[in-house]
Amino acid sequence: MVIATGFFDGVHLGHRLVISQLVDQAKARGDESMVVTFWPHPRNVLQKDARVLRLLTSLEEKKSLLHDLGVDHVEIVPFTKEFSTLSTREYFRDVIIGRFGGKAILLGYDNRVGGDNQTPEAIESIAREEGLDVIRTDAVAAERSAISSTRIRAAVAAGDVESAAMMLGRGYSLYGVVVAGNQLGRTIGFPTANMQLYEPLKLVPANGVYEVDVEAVGRRFKGMCNIGVRPTVGSGGAVTIETNIFGLEEDIYGLDIRITFIRRIREERKFGSIFELKAQLEQDKATIMGLSL
Repeated sequence: MVIATGFFDGVHLGHRLVISQLVDQAKARGDESMVVTFWPHPRNVLQKDARVLRLLTSLEEKKSLLHDLGVDHVEIVPFTKEFSTLSTREYFRDVIIGRFGGKAILLGYDNRVGGDNQTPEAIESIAREEGLDVIRTDAVAAERSAISSTRIRAAVAAGDVESAAMMLGRGYSLYGVVVAGNQLGRTIGFPTANMQLYEPLKLVPANGVYEVDVEAVGRRFKGMCNIGVRPTVGSGGAVTIETNIFGLEEDIYGLDIRITFIRRIREERKFGSIFELKAQLEQDKATIMGLSL
């Protein structure tokens, strides 16, 4: 088994370079590839910014993305405080080799393995001492260093979903279930699907109005999504995620919905009346559809 290990939040373009090497190396050896990853995020367990940390991918999204890249096996190790105390040597010996049968380990230029804070050089040396073949990814280090989960989170949090998409290699998306709202949008010709996320720690883009692609009832649609507190009509300060789905007439309460962000159209703002809000929504839709009013 050829193994790569890490959290891989977002499975972004930098991660994909590493995973591509993993899959290629495993095939060249006539072996299978495996990603060993963790859940929950170490910062949540170790209480390092746990209150503010939000994730780019849920566990299921991460597993699906890794399999789509050709990884044969994705194994989830529960990250606990006890697990965090394993040394580099213990992690290689007991987990990578003892639990998962690893014969080779793919190490990136910034891999941190074990709780003893070894240098990359020491980590490679320990892996070899434990009998693992070491595959280095230094050839992609320069490209990967320009992309990080932290940078992507910052872009999403600022509403810059276009920059996030360039680093992810795909549009940023949210996945959840449609729940009942106050149905005000229906009365002004813009019915919305209110989303409740399946993963509560998923990072939500900055408040504003976005052009989105929508997957619902087995079909794809264009739409516009408002994230925010609905200042014109009030939401008690609670942030809502509501999407007007172009061309969808049926009731989808209780059904799954995925929205993928294309671009941010404008900030959320308070209007003087419902009529002003409706006029702006008409302009927003025209902008998304490439029309002029």
